[in-house]
Amino acid sequence: MHGEPERRLRVLVAEDETIIRMDLCSLLARHGFHVVADAANGMQAVDLARTEQPDVAVLDLRMPELDGIEAARRIYAERPLPIVMLTALSDRANVGRAIDAGVFSYLVKPFRESDVVPALRAAVARHAELLGALREVGKKPLKPVFVNVPSAAS
Repeated sequence: MHGEPERRLRVLVAEDETIIRMDLCSLLARHGFHVVADAANGMQAVDLARTEQPDVAVLDLRMPELDGIEAARRIYAERPLPIVMLTALSDRANVGRAIDAGVFSYLVKPFRESDVVPALRAAVARHAELLGALREVGKKPLKPVFVNVPSAAS
């Protein structure tokens, strides 16, 4: 709405490399995001997503205990939210696996600061569009479908 301040997006960051995780948290804070939690592995990310209820998550693909793709799958299954995958692996198979797990955007390392905010904003926007479309579909009553299936005896 006009005149209302925009609510700061609550972000979960999961990255096993401490320096990258700290830099990412700092970068997001500078750009007006509220980093509610940061995790050093995939299991921590799943637990923190459950307790902190972030609006968006940034997950590294390669993490100990649980990789980013499986963490994304578990997080999205519990509470659908936009997820940005962060990785040095941009091959087609990993991108496909990430998308299948519910990832909305992909950042390839080494990333530039100017890439991060648009990737998060795009993931949040696409996720909102998806939820809006699903709500619209849910409002419409289902119509019966009549199918004429001949049997072998006919």
